[in-house]
Amino acid sequence: MSKERILNSAERKALKKALGEVVRKRRREIGLSQENLGFECGLHRTYIGAIERGETNLTIEGIAVLAIALRCDITNLVPSLKDIRKTSECSANNDER
Repeated sequence: MSKERILNSAERKALKKALGEVVRKRRREIGLSQENLGFECGLHRTYIGAIERGETNLTIEGIAVLAIALRCDITNLVPSLKDIRKTSECSANNDER
């Protein structure tokens, strides 16, 4: 088996960023502030901000707690890996220019 990472650095970054964007969009759709979402999840509002900016590496339990607080299914928060790979490829190509 190859020692290459299954997700490269750009893909990991894109995954966290996409998850954060979905969380922010859903939070706004249901009219919650970062502070109120944090209260619902038992997290500090600054941590919610870090999630939304794609700066944190959430556990599956953390994603589940967010899904419950955001009143959606966990699958609605997790982006498609196909889309992540496309996004990270485009970013890598733009960085090379």
